[in-house]
Order: sequence, then structure tokens, then C-alpha cells
Amino acid sequence: MIGNAGPESDRVIMSVRNLSVDYGAIRALKGVSLDVRRGEIAAVIGANGAGKSTLMAAIMGDARRSGGQILLDGTPLPERSYQVVSAGVSLSPEGRKLFAPLTVRENLEIGAFPLKNRGEMSEQMSRVYSLFPRLEERASQYAGTLSGGEQQMLAIGRALMARPRVLLLDEPSLGLAPIIITEIFKELDAINKTLGMTILIVEQNARKALMLSHRAYVLQTGVITMEGSSKDLLGNPEIEEAYLGGRKRQNT
Repeated sequence: MIGNAGPESDRVIMSVRNLSVDYGAIRALKGVSLDVRRGEIAAVIGANGAGKSTLMAAIMGDARRSGGQILLDGTPLPERSYQVVSAGVSLSPEGRKLFAPLTVRENLEIGAFPLKNRGEMSEQMSRVYSLFPRLEERASQYAGTLSGGEQQMLAIGRALMARPRVLLLDEPSLGLAPIIITEIFKELDAINKTLGMTILIVEQNARKALMLSHRAYVLQTGVITMEGSSKDLLGNPEIEEAYLGGRKRQNT
């Protein structure tokens, strides 16, 4: 099992407070509150349509908040996405959303826009390449020609290029083969441990998310219905039945 060792600090770095998001007459998030502690991996699990991607979009300023606050170290997070990234929060989005006609290196450079100079960008790119050596091997290759797993690595690497204080991951296992999912999640564990990176992940593959993370929240139709340590939630019969395939166990 990867993850679950616990963060180095109990200090909360990002707080979502009573967050609501409306899409027309539909309230997608209904007063969601959660905390992410410095150095931890926190997970949000739930079925399709639960509001997980809406939560990420609202944090990043890509979905208008109807109510509530998002705080980074006690300071309200801006509501425009480029300002959110500059403030210290980056997203690897659902579906990756790479610039397919651009090379791997060019995609990474785009992610580095908040950095002050070329030296900082070069240093961070070296760090990303050390985490994902395959990206360095394919630096001059067009992003659209990469495999699904390589594209996911690039999406995560691009988010890391901004040197975020909190890394958001939206459905990183989507569309990937099981063996590639295992590889990606091992890399996420390494990012957390080697960089001390704080991570908030939303993921439909609840078992993988719970085995990776330290703490987790269950989101159901826009409402947090349960929270606790990931280890405890893995052993919870309700979670087992609803999200983990009953009594069926899988090896990682």
C-alpha cells in the first residue's frame, strides 16, 4: 500500500468553507466544507455527478461560486484561474487538456507562467524531468502523439511547473489501463514524499484514492456525507458496499 503514512504537519494550508455552486436552477455543491493539511494527500471520492469536478473548478475559479469561501493559509483565494495559479494552487485537469500541437517542453513552459525568470523555469523543469524521465525523453515530441499515460504525466508535470503549494488532481486515472493507473499513483506518492507536495485529489476510483491518501471526504450529490482517515474509510462497510465493489478486494 502506498500513502497513508500521514502528513508532517497538522497545519491546514487550504480550507473550503460552506462552498456552493449553481448551474442554473441546479445546485451542484451545497455548502461543502473541507480542509487540506500541509504535506498531506487528501482525497474526495464519490460517484459520477457527485460534484467532484465542480469542486475543483470552483477552487480554480473556473466555476462561479454562489456562496462560501476558499482560503489558502487563511487568505481568500482569488476567483480568476490565472490568479489562483499565481497564488499557489495548480490543477491537473480531468481529461488532461494538453496543447496537442505543442511539444512536451512547450506544454511545460506554459505551466511555468507564474515563475519570475528563465532560471527558475529551468530548475523546475529539471525537477519535473527527474520525476517523469519519460517526459525528458519525449521533450521535443508533440503532446498529442503521446500515450494516455504519458499525457497524464505531462498534465501533472505542467501543473507542477508553477511550483504550487497545493496540487489539485481531477480524475487522474480517467481512461487509463490498470497497469498505467498503478504507475501514475506511485508517481503521485513520490511527488508527495520527495517534494513534500500537498495534494488534493478527486477520483472515481475510490480504492486507489483511499490507498494513496492520508485523509478523505465522501461527496454525494453535492454534499460531504462522511470524512475521516483514508485507512478507516477503506475498512468502513458502507464505503466498501457503495464505492469499493462490496467485499471484492484488489491487490495494488
